[in-house]
Amino acid sequence: MTALVDDDRLAAAVHALAPNLYARRTVLVTGGGSGIGKAIAWLLGRLGAQVVICGRKQDRLEATRTAMQAGGLAVAAQVCDIREEDAVNRLFDFATERFGPLDLLVNNAGGQFPQSAIDMAPKGWRAVVDLNLNGTWLMMQTAAQRWRDQARGGAIVNIVAACGRGMPGIIHTSAARAGVINASRTAAVEWAPHRIRVNCVAPGVVDSGGLEAYPAEARARFALANPQKVLGDPWDIAQMVAFLGGDAAKFMTGATVEMDGGGALWGDLWTIDRPTSFAPSAEAGA
Repeated sequence: MTALVDDDRLAAAVHALAPNLYARRTVLVTGGGSGIGKAIAWLLGRLGAQVVICGRKQDRLEATRTAMQAGGLAVAAQVCDIREEDAVNRLFDFATERFGPLDLLVNNAGGQFPQSAIDMAPKGWRAVVDLNLNGTWLMMQTAAQRWRDQARGGAIVNIVAACGRGMPGIIHTSAARAGVINASRTAAVEWAPHRIRVNCVAPGVVDSGGLEAYPAEARARFALANPQKVLGDPWDIAQMVAFLGGDAAKFMTGATVEMDGGGALWGDLWTIDRPTSFAPSAEAGA
């Protein structure tokens, strides 16, 4: 795992947010046992939140929970498949019983694999869309229904992807993340009367521990996909999530904040081996 999501680093990393910003608040972070979700959980915990993390891998959740508790943070963990309605309801019950009503939901869980669009198997398409789009939606709706029934507001921050220009090599997640962005815009309007805010953070390529799943040729060019020519840091994503979920962003809803080093404006990202027709020599007409 990359040093950027090492527990010691996350326990000491400098942040730009007010101490105790989340004091007495309960937050739920999906995919909180590793990567960006782990950085988010650590930061919210350090800001005073009571943090519930979930994921599908017990060992990762327990390792993160143990490290955060050792740092004096209030945290609980539960295995959950966010695609399953009963499991999601049990997760929300667990969070409420442990720490009280939820204040912030961070939908970070998701995943994909590199594959050319033309060769994408229907099973692979359905699996990624089901997790990234349907699972996120189930979490969003469950949170909103409970806040409505409790007559209390809340905030949702969805981790998506900087997919405005398409994402060659991962068409399934590009479609799913775009779906989450538009669902968030729609929900932000419908749920405003319930005092529920919905925003998204769209990272570019972030060094969060999962890049080894991509071909070596693609990885070697990831940092060149933005004008800063660097990979993203999970801690920066975490700080934006904490801002959007807090009171300083109370007038923000339906927004998508891109954190991609300027990649949406400049750059060329392939998550599979670049086809020869897109090689620099071909682009130059050589």
